[in-house]
Amino acid sequence: MAGVAVEATDGTVEVATKSGTSGAFELTVRRTLIRRHSLILSFRHQGYEPYDVLDPVGDQLYIAKMAPLRSDTVEPDAPTVRVAHVSVRYTVKTPSTVDIGPGVKTFDVTNKGNVSCRGDPVCSPDGKWKAASASASLDAGPDNEFRNGRLSCIAGPCPFTAIEHDGFSHGGRIIDATVINWSDTTTFLLQAEAVRRILSESIRRSYPVIIDRTMNFTLPASADGTCVEAELDGTPIVFPIGPNLSMSWADCETQTELENTRLYRCELKRGYVFR
Repeated sequence: MAGVAVEATDGTVEVATKSGTSGAFELTVRRTLIRRHSLILSFRHQGYEPYDVLDPVGDQLYIAKMAPLRSDTVEPDAPTVRVAHVSVRYTVKTPSTVDIGPGVKTFDVTNKGNVSCRGDPVCSPDGKWKAASASASLDAGPDNEFRNGRLSCIAGPCPFTAIEHDGFSHGGRIIDATVINWSDTTTFLLQAEAVRRILSESIRRSYPVIIDRTMNFTLPASADGTCVEAELDGTPIVFPIGPNLSMSWADCETQTELENTRLYRCELKRGYVFR
């Protein structure tokens, strides 16, 4: 239970704190005070019976089981609002890709076969034959990128060719390729699929765990636009949860957990019951 006032006192010196969302708390008491005086560890919360622990021992585990007060101030016929079908709706931004279309380009590597290489700028890998090189590139455009880039020889004596530069396998906005050919003219096909990365909002729904008059739920750190949807006496109502965690029928507190997930704990106000 959150918000419980916790005090450690020896009758004169007091050390106080409040419990967090999970009910845990931390108090620092001087060792000399513990050794010389009897301590009383007290727990107080509106709507609950007081709870005291006399002379708490440091190496023991304690659970303060606070019992709710029975209200004698509420009229017997006072209306009780029933809260039912509670769910939590929120949005998260998720990365996705949109297909823009294919990128296609053909290019020729013009050359004449069976010509010896005599100091030419480009020769076959074994240095025996005169060769030629040609390049091609594709631009996907701003905010786009190519995927699944590939290069194929589609005409001519393809076995007498080699890829000199591979600028397409890893994708990107601009892909390119350079081919050498040491035989007759060949034709190559450079192609890839263009996509665009976008962030899209998707609606998620969570269902809180309800125990007695308290409901608990967790949300990822990226959650936005959080709303609690519930039926109050059969009427569906949406309750946005803002920074102040204010709802007409419950008091809520939040705590940051591991990996920045957020734990919410909401307790019903007087006059409301879960159904």
